[in-house]
Amino acid sequence: MNPHDTLLAATSCIDSAHPAVIAFAREHMRGETPRERAVSLYLAVRDGLRYDPYRIDLSDHVMRASTALQQGFGWCVPKAVVLAAVARASGIPARLGFADVKNHLSTERLRRTMGTDVFAWHGYTELWLDGAWRKATPAFNIELCDKFGLLPLTFDGVHDSLYHPFDRAGNQHMTYVNERGSFDDLPLTQIRAAFAEMYPGIATGDQHADGDFAADAARENLGT
Repeated sequence: MNPHDTLLAATSCIDSAHPAVIAFAREHMRGETPRERAVSLYLAVRDGLRYDPYRIDLSDHVMRASTALQQGFGWCVPKAVVLAAVARASGIPARLGFADVKNHLSTERLRRTMGTDVFAWHGYTELWLDGAWRKATPAFNIELCDKFGLLPLTFDGVHDSLYHPFDRAGNQHMTYVNERGSFDDLPLTQIRAAFAEMYPGIATGDQHADGDFAADAARENLGT
């Protein structure tokens, strides 16, 4: 079954027609086949946008792919939105997938703010390649993986790219505890409701937290 044409269309958050999205896709897309182009875009989003969960802002504007590209950073959901947008801009059908994950590696500040090690509505991207949906998780950039001692996620356009259950040292890393499904557009209302209930300590308006997540991760997990 082929995906519906809407999975190539722009939305408010997956704003694949925005000039910044189109420019990013044109700059980083490589290869002759959709699979090759998808892999190149995945790597560009994974490493080109710094992962930063200290700055969670669920406002409409900030959750757009174009805004994340212009800022140069984002947490898992905006980065998944960016990958969906640049894929659609490149003619690759894309949608968003979500799951709740138990994160065994975090920072003291993030644990204190969230009050739990469960990350609800963790976002990834699903790309339609060679007649099937392939899951791609572009959240952790390669530099952050080095600081955390994590195995970087790769994506070959054939196999699903999901969080590793263990880190390089064999310690527990991520556990998927609840699948929330696939969505043609960003379910922002549902995410806001869940965050308001589960994470009252997280600023969700125009407030931005200070601090350096990567530096905290390096200090706490590698003793630097």
